[in-house]
Amino acid sequence: MKTAGREAGNKCVVVDVIDSNYVLVTGPKSLSGVKRRRTNVKHIEPTQDKIDLKKDATDEEVLKVLDKTKKTAVVKAEVKPKIK
Repeated sequence: MKTAGREAGNKCVVVDVIDSNYVLVTGPKSLSGVKRRRTNVKHIEPTQDKIDLKKDATDEEVLKVLDKTKKTAVVKAEVKPKIK
């Protein structure tokens, strides 16, 4: 879940780990509103939901896996972020 920025409160999927500070995330934008982008790990919060993806999966592949595992509604739901 994104905790900072204009996409705060939206859930996303971590597609790749860039380094110790950054990860590549996607919503996909058509589903949750989160664009594919590099994000600081301090700006996301993990949830208990997990899906198995290959490294650098495309948005279409992410959508297929979410549909297959019936987690589309989980990612689509917006959550109110905690204010620090």
